[in-house]
Amino acid sequence: MLTVNAYGATSATDPLAPLTIERRDVGPRDVLIAIRYAGICHSDIHTVREEWGPITFPQVVGHEIVGEVTEVGSEVTAHAVGDRVGVGCMVNSCGECEQCLLGEEQDCLEGNIQTYASVDRDGTITQGGYSTHVVVDERFVLKVPEAIPYEAAAPLLCAGITTYSPLARWGAGPGKKVAVVGMGGLGHMAVKIAVAMGADVTVLSRTASKKDDALAFGASRHISTGEEGALKELRGSFDLVINSVSAPLDMDAYLATLRPHGALVNVGAPPQPLPISVFSLIVGGKSFAGSNIGGIRETQEMLDFCAEHGIAPETELIGADRINEAYERVLASDVRYRFVIDTATL
Repeated sequence: MLTVNAYGATSATDPLAPLTIERRDVGPRDVLIAIRYAGICHSDIHTVREEWGPITFPQVVGHEIVGEVTEVGSEVTAHAVGDRVGVGCMVNSCGECEQCLLGEEQDCLEGNIQTYASVDRDGTITQGGYSTHVVVDERFVLKVPEAIPYEAAAPLLCAGITTYSPLARWGAGPGKKVAVVGMGGLGHMAVKIAVAMGADVTVLSRTASKKDDALAFGASRHISTGEEGALKELRGSFDLVINSVSAPLDMDAYLATLRPHGALVNVGAPPQPLPISVFSLIVGGKSFAGSNIGGIRETQEMLDFCAEHGIAPETELIGADRINEAYERVLASDVRYRFVIDTATL
């Protein structure tokens, strides 16, 4: 076992603090990664505060990981020592079910093994990327192209694939009008990726505070939905709406902004149910859907797409001693647009 420095939670109520964790020995198909940067996702906060259910403590979170390969197992063929690599939201799956064989490991019928707070194949609880090293099965290790800035690459492993996947699946591209609801960590990536795909992009945000950013990222317009009647004026405007907001919204009002046969896809995860009228779907044959992350193949496709089009998230680099402060700022929407931890400070 390898003992490594980390920053984690010891309870649902105490601040995160320095600690040490153990990583398994490198097996024949494993890759040892020296983590350089780890992104902070809102999911990390939900998890350690047990807002999504009880977990086992201590718990180290973080599923946006980039680093360098320092050791490979005897049967590893896809990666070599010195490679720039990444690890996203999952670190294993059964590899044998229909979904895994299709390259959709996120939908593994046996349940994929999450990067943190999951039961690993050896019965231990997985520990995430707020640490100096991680050992991962080579099938779940991604190549990070040189064209993507190293310190900014980490959020692509969650925010990038979470938005790329539905944009690709629902055909964002030339001639399509796409709206992005909310422009935070997820939303700003949805804007950049949809623009690069060739879609005409509109940002729907409660206030005008991020209008300049939206236009700088390539959106053709920004609409402040807090203004009376703003959504009514958009009725029948969009082929696709990506909702990145993790809070209750009037979904019928947003469904009304779709063209016939359009789709509203949720990538945010509000804790409360989102009521809708079935007539909002029947009239116009519209779809109301959700999307999680993508499989490993699609995640690599996303990284290569971002490298080709010069796409990177907007990030603020912090030391480990600012993680708790960063959590509070995430909750206050006081970041543009993702925090990234320099793991050299652990």
